[in-house]
Amino acid sequence: MTTDRRATPGFAFAQPGLPERFATIALANIGCEFPHKLDQVLSSSADLATPRKLHPSFHGSYDWHSCVHMHWLLARLRRAYPALASRAAIDAQFDRSFGLEAIAGEIAFLGRPHTQTFERTYGWAWLLELAAELLRADDAQARQWSASLAPLTYSFVGRYLAYLPKVRYPIRYGIHANSAFGLEFALDYARVSGEKMFEDACIDSAKRWFAADRDAPAAWEPSGADFLSPALIEALLMSRVMPASEFAAWLASFLPGIVERRPSTLFTPAHVADRTDPQIVHLDGLNLSRAWCMRGIAHALRDGDARTTVLRDAAEAHFAAGMTGIDSGEFVGDHWLASFALLAVE
Repeated sequence: MTTDRRATPGFAFAQPGLPERFATIALANIGCEFPHKLDQVLSSSADLATPRKLHPSFHGSYDWHSCVHMHWLLARLRRAYPALASRAAIDAQFDRSFGLEAIAGEIAFLGRPHTQTFERTYGWAWLLELAAELLRADDAQARQWSASLAPLTYSFVGRYLAYLPKVRYPIRYGIHANSAFGLEFALDYARVSGEKMFEDACIDSAKRWFAADRDAPAAWEPSGADFLSPALIEALLMSRVMPASEFAAWLASFLPGIVERRPSTLFTPAHVADRTDPQIVHLDGLNLSRAWCMRGIAHALRDGDARTTVLRDAAEAHFAAGMTGIDSGEFVGDHWLASFALLAVE
């Protein structure tokens, strides 16, 4: 069973200039405080404040979670491409974002009343994936940023450990709160950090929620605002918590029509009718996340499994469709899509 699929940079861009382009997009969006969509319950008028005041580390990129995963994108590129032209700008941004005072401000926000469900679990997952990426880096600056981020990281680990045992029914739809996605990145962090109790909690939850699943209703996908495939993200997660032979059998029961490319809707890229619409443009992210999941599932299957070719071919088609959204120049996609493209490249 693979413990850390992203332990070493394992991807290459077909377009040589794309890493720098992605970094430029991320830096521009992290620095853009407005427009901004807050996730906040007001206890009184005293809680009203600007995004920068409420979230000193993660106040750009339209919303908190997108800002976090744009930081992840930069950390990932920084490690994979040490000669990146924008490296100095990335380092300067990280010095600001991961300063002790800034992180203390983020923790203070979590200490407010009515924050129990803040970013649960999509933002939690991305924060832990960012923390995992900083742990993977081996330079002194990354170690310093990792140490600065640690109190916030531990806050979300604690929230996961309190939350997971209470969840009897997973959330299965294709947007932020999807339970399988939340565990996918939590498991990454647990394995990179060596936190065995947390890893065990993630594995137990995954098996408790999904091990008995059969005949996923994948023909119902996609919904109109999906950026995740409920079926594929669940399968990707299970590929990480089951031995290869057990996973192969589970997948045959869960998605029995892969070799025949059934259901066709799962293997056909979603059409995006309006990239200026912040919900419809989610479908660009769906195409990219499907590519990521399909490649990961194929990687988990044994050599010679007939499903691998089907999944890899479908991943290529979805990746090409999703990259069309990267080229749109619309802020409602620009503030997050590049990070999903980077996942798909892996």
